[in-house]
Amino acid sequence: MDSKADSRNGSRSSNSFDSRSGRKADSRNGGRNSNNFDSRSGNNAGGRSGSKTDSRNNGRNGNSTGSRNSGRNGNSTDSSNSGRNGYSADSRNSGRKDYGVDSRDSGRKGYSSDSRNSGRNGNSADSRNNSRNDSNFGNKKGHSEDMPNRTSGREKKSLSKCPVSRKCGGCQLLDMPYEKQLEQKQKYLEKLLKPYCRVAPMSGMENPYHYRNKVHAVFDHDKKGNPVSGVYEVNSHRVVPVENCMIEDQKADEIIGTIRGMLKSFKIRTYDEDTGYGLLRHVLIRRGFATGETMVVLVTASPIFPSKNNFVKALREKHPEITTIIQNVNGRDTSMVLGDKEHVLYGKGYIEDILCGCRFHISSKSFYQVNPVQTEILYNKAIEAAGLTGKERVVDAYCGIGTIGIVASKYAKEVIGVELNRDAVRDAVENAKINGIKNVKFFCNDAGKFMVSMAETGEHVDVVFMDPPRSGSTEEFIDSLAKMKPERVVYVSCGPETLARDLEYFRKKGYEAKMGWGVDLFPATEHCEIIVELNRR
Repeated sequence: MDSKADSRNGSRSSNSFDSRSGRKADSRNGGRNSNNFDSRSGNNAGGRSGSKTDSRNNGRNGNSTGSRNSGRNGNSTDSSNSGRNGYSADSRNSGRKDYGVDSRDSGRKGYSSDSRNSGRNGNSADSRNNSRNDSNFGNKKGHSEDMPNRTSGREKKSLSKCPVSRKCGGCQLLDMPYEKQLEQKQKYLEKLLKPYCRVAPMSGMENPYHYRNKVHAVFDHDKKGNPVSGVYEVNSHRVVPVENCMIEDQKADEIIGTIRGMLKSFKIRTYDEDTGYGLLRHVLIRRGFATGETMVVLVTASPIFPSKNNFVKALREKHPEITTIIQNVNGRDTSMVLGDKEHVLYGKGYIEDILCGCRFHISSKSFYQVNPVQTEILYNKAIEAAGLTGKERVVDAYCGIGTIGIVASKYAKEVIGVELNRDAVRDAVENAKINGIKNVKFFCNDAGKFMVSMAETGEHVDVVFMDPPRSGSTEEFIDSLAKMKPERVVYVSCGPETLARDLEYFRKKGYEAKMGWGVDLFPATEHCEIIVELNRR
């Protein structure tokens, strides 16, 4: 969850979508092309990620800069390192929607970077969006003085609820009583935000297990050639086999186990990072908890998928609850999980879920919070903090697939959503249509540049919702926001440290934090989300 390259480029007029017509304006400045897919990565509130310089020696930490030139087998496509477009040097405004399997994903780090925290929508599997380790809850090394480092296995032997907890490293607080977890996170937030505002008691979960609606597994094989699936071991690229995870959806884990068990009978080889041979690289499962819909994404090294129709048929027979199956092709030597090309093998190619009474269209690359139970609490508190009366003009910055803006539109006169990821904006437009909402417009643009453009043309807004990646916002964004003089700003943060930095700059611009509310979206990990209400002096 540290910093991400800034992939948000573009001017306000670029790729403007109107939920009433579904049409988009001239798109000269594209969305983010970074596939950072919640590969259990994505430093974000619970973001699993980091940076890896060698794709073999740096465990789950995303952003692999080293590459191998080994060719792929006959089923493979070009294995050259295709770079990402659209990254600027600014590390504060990035990652958020680059095809993330959860960005902001909870608690895990590694394999792919840049997912909202790397988060959002980053093709880093959360994030979001997800290898699970190296938590960045506190200081630059990943822990604050209030969040003590984990004791290594050599220093202390203990029975854990999870047999692979020390190797995985994603659930840093799993064996701590949940009330103690909340108490520890509360103290951390209070200390961090003491110069700016009070923090209300943390909102926790009744059942803090199996809450993740998005699950990613990396596939490999053991020394005997048997397929294995799981997560990367801390600080390595060795796969730790995982059968059941305490924070992942149980049905998703079951489907992954079924796929693993089918590989030999269909003569499908798992991908080998050293040789470049093999077909199956990753499996991503997304579930709509409210609707029961289930998406399976098979990430392959080649578009050639032998017996794919029979494979899909057999998988559906074993799991009739699956509503769509997608083949994603990633033939590059990269730590990113998702590639650019996809083929729908079964179903409609997306799932839907219900959040805060609204229905949302979710594709494989969409950012959608991984804990829907706590997300409802988070969004309802954010809208309450905004104090909407039905007369306000509202901006939803870093809007993703439009979740906050669409929920808020019921209480506002007009909502303007801005998001850099083009796929996310398309989903947002579709979501507005699904819900019959006509007072929302979505623009595909960099949030900071969009706000600058609005300020320069003298436009005024009453309330701004901002939900940036873990790397926080930018001074450019805050400068332009201050020029428009909204009475209230609601800041939703998955990175408390960057939030504190931004609150200091907001203060210089005439805005004071009034109150903070912590929401535990990521039990068993060191991460949480916090909402802060700011008022103009």
